[in-house]
Order: sequence, then C-alpha cells, then structure tokens
Amino acid sequence: LTGSAWGGWANYTASPLRAFENEMGAQPPFGFWDPVGFTADGDVDAYKRRRQTEIKHGRIAMLATMGYMTPEITGKWPGFLSPSAGLKFEDVPNGLAAISKVPVEGWAQILGWMAFCETSKSQAPGTPGAVGDFGWKLITSDDPVVKERKLASELANGRLAMVAIMGMFFQDGLTGSAFGDFAIKQGSAWLAFENELGVQAPVGFWDPAGFTADGSVENFKRRRQTELKHGRISMLATMGYITPEITGKFPGYLSPSAGLKFADVPNGLAAISKVPAAGWG
Repeated sequence: LTGSAWGGWANYTASPLRAFENEMGAQPPFGFWDPVGFTADGDVDAYKRRRQTEIKHGRIAMLATMGYMTPEITGKWPGFLSPSAGLKFEDVPNGLAAISKVPVEGWAQILGWMAFCETSKSQAPGTPGAVGDFGWKLITSDDPVVKERKLASELANGRLAMVAIMGMFFQDGLTGSAFGDFAIKQGSAWLAFENELGVQAPVGFWDPAGFTADGSVENFKRRRQTELKHGRISMLATMGYITPEITGKFPGYLSPSAGLKFADVPNGLAAISKVPAAGWG
C-alpha cells in the first residue's frame, strides 16, 4: 500500500486511505487499519455507514460479552424468570445453551426492544443517531478533549468485545462452556492434542477453525510439519526486512556483471524487480 516495508505513508500520498487516517478510531499501534481494503475507493459515505455499523456492533458485543461473564462472576438473580413456566433465573445456563431455555415471550421482548432501539431515533446520514448519539449522556463530558477520548475508548472497547464474544461463541460451541472448559467435554477430539508441543499459556490448545476436530493424528502431524516450515521461512523473511533497515547493507556489488550494488536493492517488495534472474536461480 505504501511502497515501504514500514508503512511510510509519506511515500504514498495518493492513497485513498489517507482520507481517513485522522478519523476517530485510528489509534496506536495500528493507526488506520483496513487490511481488507473496504475504504480503498475513498468513498466517504460508505466509510460513515461502516463506522455507524461498527459502533452499533461494538455496543452489542460489549453487552453480550458482559452477559457471558457477569453471571459467572456474580451469580444469577434470585426468583423466577417466568413464573407461569416455572422457570427460575438459575435454570438458564450461560452462553449458547440459554437459547433453548428462553421462553417465546422472552424472545418477543428481546426483539421488541431491538426494534425500539432501531426506530426510536432517526439514524439517517447527518443526524446524531448516525454517529451513535441517542441522547444517553450519563458518562459523557462537556470537555471536547475528554469527550473525544471517551468516544475513542468506546470504539476500542467495542472492537475488543467483538473479538471476545466471537471467541466465547467458538469455545462454547466446541466445549459446552463459554470459557473453554475441555474437562466437561471428554469426547472432544481436541483432547487428543492438548498435551502436544506448542500448547502454551495463555491460550492453551488453540484451533478456532477446527482443523483438528476429526481427531486425525496423521493430519495433525502433517500440519505441524507445515507450521514449522512456514514459521522458519517467516522468521528469515522478517529478519530480512528488519536487518538492512537497522544495520545497513553489505558494501560492494551483488552482481558485478550487471553493475548492481547491494545498496541499489531496496527493502521489501520493491526488491523483487531488482534481483537478477541468476539470483532467483
């Protein structure tokens, strides 16, 4: 994107991404981060719509994450969730297992509240609702600097919560527990590999895509072999990017016959076109 291994935007002034690099949410250490290229066309309206969606999803994810965690930490309310159905709050498990326990009337209330939130205030472009302002000012500030910091924190926390809730969903679906307790799911094929080399704290055995779900030892060993190979190549490639920037390049010629000096070869992807055919061979 920038023509530099270190992302020097000063070298790439024509990038549409520069239109958004000073927007709220462009925070250290990544700055403006859009690896998929959603903003590559520089469309401001599309950017604002995605920001509106990000805020909304982040808020939902923060509530969902707390909904997973809080009952585990504080316990559940006493009494009945549905007296007519004889359903107590303590009868409703945490996580995905709760879906089948909530009565139809409960789902109607949840959906009704969601509809109210969506329709109670205009979210058309240019309105306060479009930027997430629904009039709830309990923790806001009249100081513009403090307010901007709080709004930026909301974005950052919402992003973290979106990642967190998806991790909890995967763990819950695979282990039956929102916190990934494999001890309660002894039939899991993952248990076959939980003591293998590479299973390290804090994540433990981590396979969110479920590659090892079939329990195949042969496939596990083949993937481990590939992982080691790719890891070694990546370590060399990373040092190849970093070292010339720090220590400088070798003196003299890379190819005397072509008159090509080491100093003439740029770092990163630009080097591909500079290496002679004999060098690739």
